[in-house]
Amino acid sequence: MPPANAAPGSPAYSLGYRNTVLWLLVVAYTFNFIDRTIISTIGQAIKVDLELSDQQLGWLGGLSFALLYTTLGIPIARLAERKSRVNIIAIAIVVWSAFTALCGTATSFVQLLLYRVGVGVGEAGMSPPAHSLISDYFEPKKRASALSIYAFGIPLGTMFGAIAGGWIAQNVSWQAAFMLVGLPGIAVAIAIKLIIKEPPRGWSDKQVALETEPPAALGQEASEAGAPSEGPARTADPPPSIVAVAKRLFGSWGMFHMIAGITMASFAGYGTGQYVPPYFIREFGLDLATVGLLVGLVAGVANGAGTLLGGFLTDWASKRNTRWYALVPGIGLLVATPLYLFAFSRDVWQLAVPFWLLAGVLHYTYLGPTFGVVQNAMDVRMRATAVALLFFVLNLIALGFGPPFCGWCIDQFARAAFTAKGMAGDFLEVCKGGVAPAGSSAELSAACTTSMSEGTRMGLLSNLLIYGWAGVHYLLAAITLPKDMARARAAADAGDAAAAARAAG
Repeated sequence: MPPANAAPGSPAYSLGYRNTVLWLLVVAYTFNFIDRTIISTIGQAIKVDLELSDQQLGWLGGLSFALLYTTLGIPIARLAERKSRVNIIAIAIVVWSAFTALCGTATSFVQLLLYRVGVGVGEAGMSPPAHSLISDYFEPKKRASALSIYAFGIPLGTMFGAIAGGWIAQNVSWQAAFMLVGLPGIAVAIAIKLIIKEPPRGWSDKQVALETEPPAALGQEASEAGAPSEGPARTADPPPSIVAVAKRLFGSWGMFHMIAGITMASFAGYGTGQYVPPYFIREFGLDLATVGLLVGLVAGVANGAGTLLGGFLTDWASKRNTRWYALVPGIGLLVATPLYLFAFSRDVWQLAVPFWLLAGVLHYTYLGPTFGVVQNAMDVRMRATAVALLFFVLNLIALGFGPPFCGWCIDQFARAAFTAKGMAGDFLEVCKGGVAPAGSSAELSAACTTSMSEGTRMGLLSNLLIYGWAGVHYLLAAITLPKDMARARAAADAGDAAAAARAAG
């Protein structure tokens, strides 16, 4: 049913329609992550075929994608504060889907690198306008839950990308995997354009205000938020400056450590996630299809459950104390760290999986609470820009350098293991692509294989420790977060009220 009250000139959106919008965005975000992360599942096949080092593989999953993804996110977000967010998302999906398909035509490292840059260009247009749309459709007390549901696209995308990518690469080729997962995204773009309506800015906040204010008092405010009016169109106020948004986002102890926490957790997640599929192939000899199914199921079940749990648990607990926005992810990450270390130091993969799964549930509780805090702290005309700034910092550091750093660590540990076995030469030169050249001696073949597996395990274990670092940041945020959020919310309310007053004048 639509809301009982509505500000004059403001549209009414039923709960069913708003949930439809949310789940359409989840589908889009799922394809976003399929196209972003599939390279981790099929990376071993690419590494061997193109004779790459693990650090080069990391660049393909990291900075090549993140560079324009992060830098274009801010201007796209500024555009989303003024123009149709629905149109921006639809165009972005078409762009990244086309470049993902083109990755399947690459025949060299440089060519694949350039196509991955194109994928990043398209994906830059997804989350900032999507977070802004969700925040306009769902009121503050439901925002962490709604944003957690949206973030559910991360494990869904990782799951479907791993399962489909692994099976296609095993039975057809890694090139076909890129093409077959990329092109369906265009159908999603068409559905979003046809079904999702552009809501007035701040629509959900105005519905909450109706509970305490008469509808007539909110009529002009709704008009400023973007609701249709019968009078002549009014030129909208420009959104707050990027400097103002950055100050709100990073300018307090609690907010700074929330952002540091999500950045370091994502650094570890993107870095280790790139090499978990190769780890199971190198350490246990599993094939691409089996590894894709294994990674996909764990990502879908564990990480998906953690993402939803974090949002709903935080919305429930924060009614008693807003400190739980930081405590839920902090505790989750600190408990997940030793579980991950235990899982990836087992000699039998069947024993590793249950601990890996449990760690994933606890680890992924950090997304919804962090996104909820960011959105609740912003004016309605700051929200897309805030997400873009957050993603600029997060993805430039985490996505840009997490995978190549983890790959570099693996390369160094593999080099050390190769030397320790008394073998001559540099591992990266002798064992190109991680394997011995054709016709090599049994001793060299064994040394290349075992050095690669040992280096992969040690590289992963060293990078998994970063989750503990992230958890400490969240605990530090909890010290002042209630006070910081109250100040930010007061500033946001004052900014929205000032915008309404200028419109009324």
